Amino acid sequence: MGSLSCCLLLVLVLLSPRTAAARKCNLQGPWRNELGSNMTLSALDTAGTFSGSYHAAVAATNKQILVSPLQGAQQHPGAKGQPTFGFTVQWQFADSTTAFVGQCFVDRRGKETLETTWLLREEVPSRRDTWKATRVGTSIFTRIK
Repeated sequence: MGSLSCCLLLVLVLLSPRTAAARKCNLQGPWRNELGSNMTLSALDTAGTFSGSYHAAVAATNKQILVSPLQGAQQHPGAKGQPTFGFTVQWQFADSTTAFVGQCFVDRRGKETLETTWLLREEVPSRRDTWKATRVGTSIFTRIK
């Protein structure tokens, strides 16, 4: 009876969901936000920097939306494995740049989510127009499987 209890306990441990701390968030790969915008992030280099591409689903322009390059950096992941990061997108179809900052989270089921806040700055003709040049918002990205 004792060995059966031990085996049962071992099976339960092996089949139970791992804790969030045991799962590490990985930024590399394809992501989609709630508006349908897609981005693909490269692997981190040894300094924690990455590059990628961003394809916006929506824009405040009549121009054709083009895939735009991004550059970013991730803080070294802590023991919890849910690191902070930031990246900028240089829009290829508009006179603007967006800076994103956020954190990668992994839920109990292993689903990765990037929670971000962004600032978009568009070019304006003069300093008098700077009051309307910056927008702020949030985006939640989930991994595309």
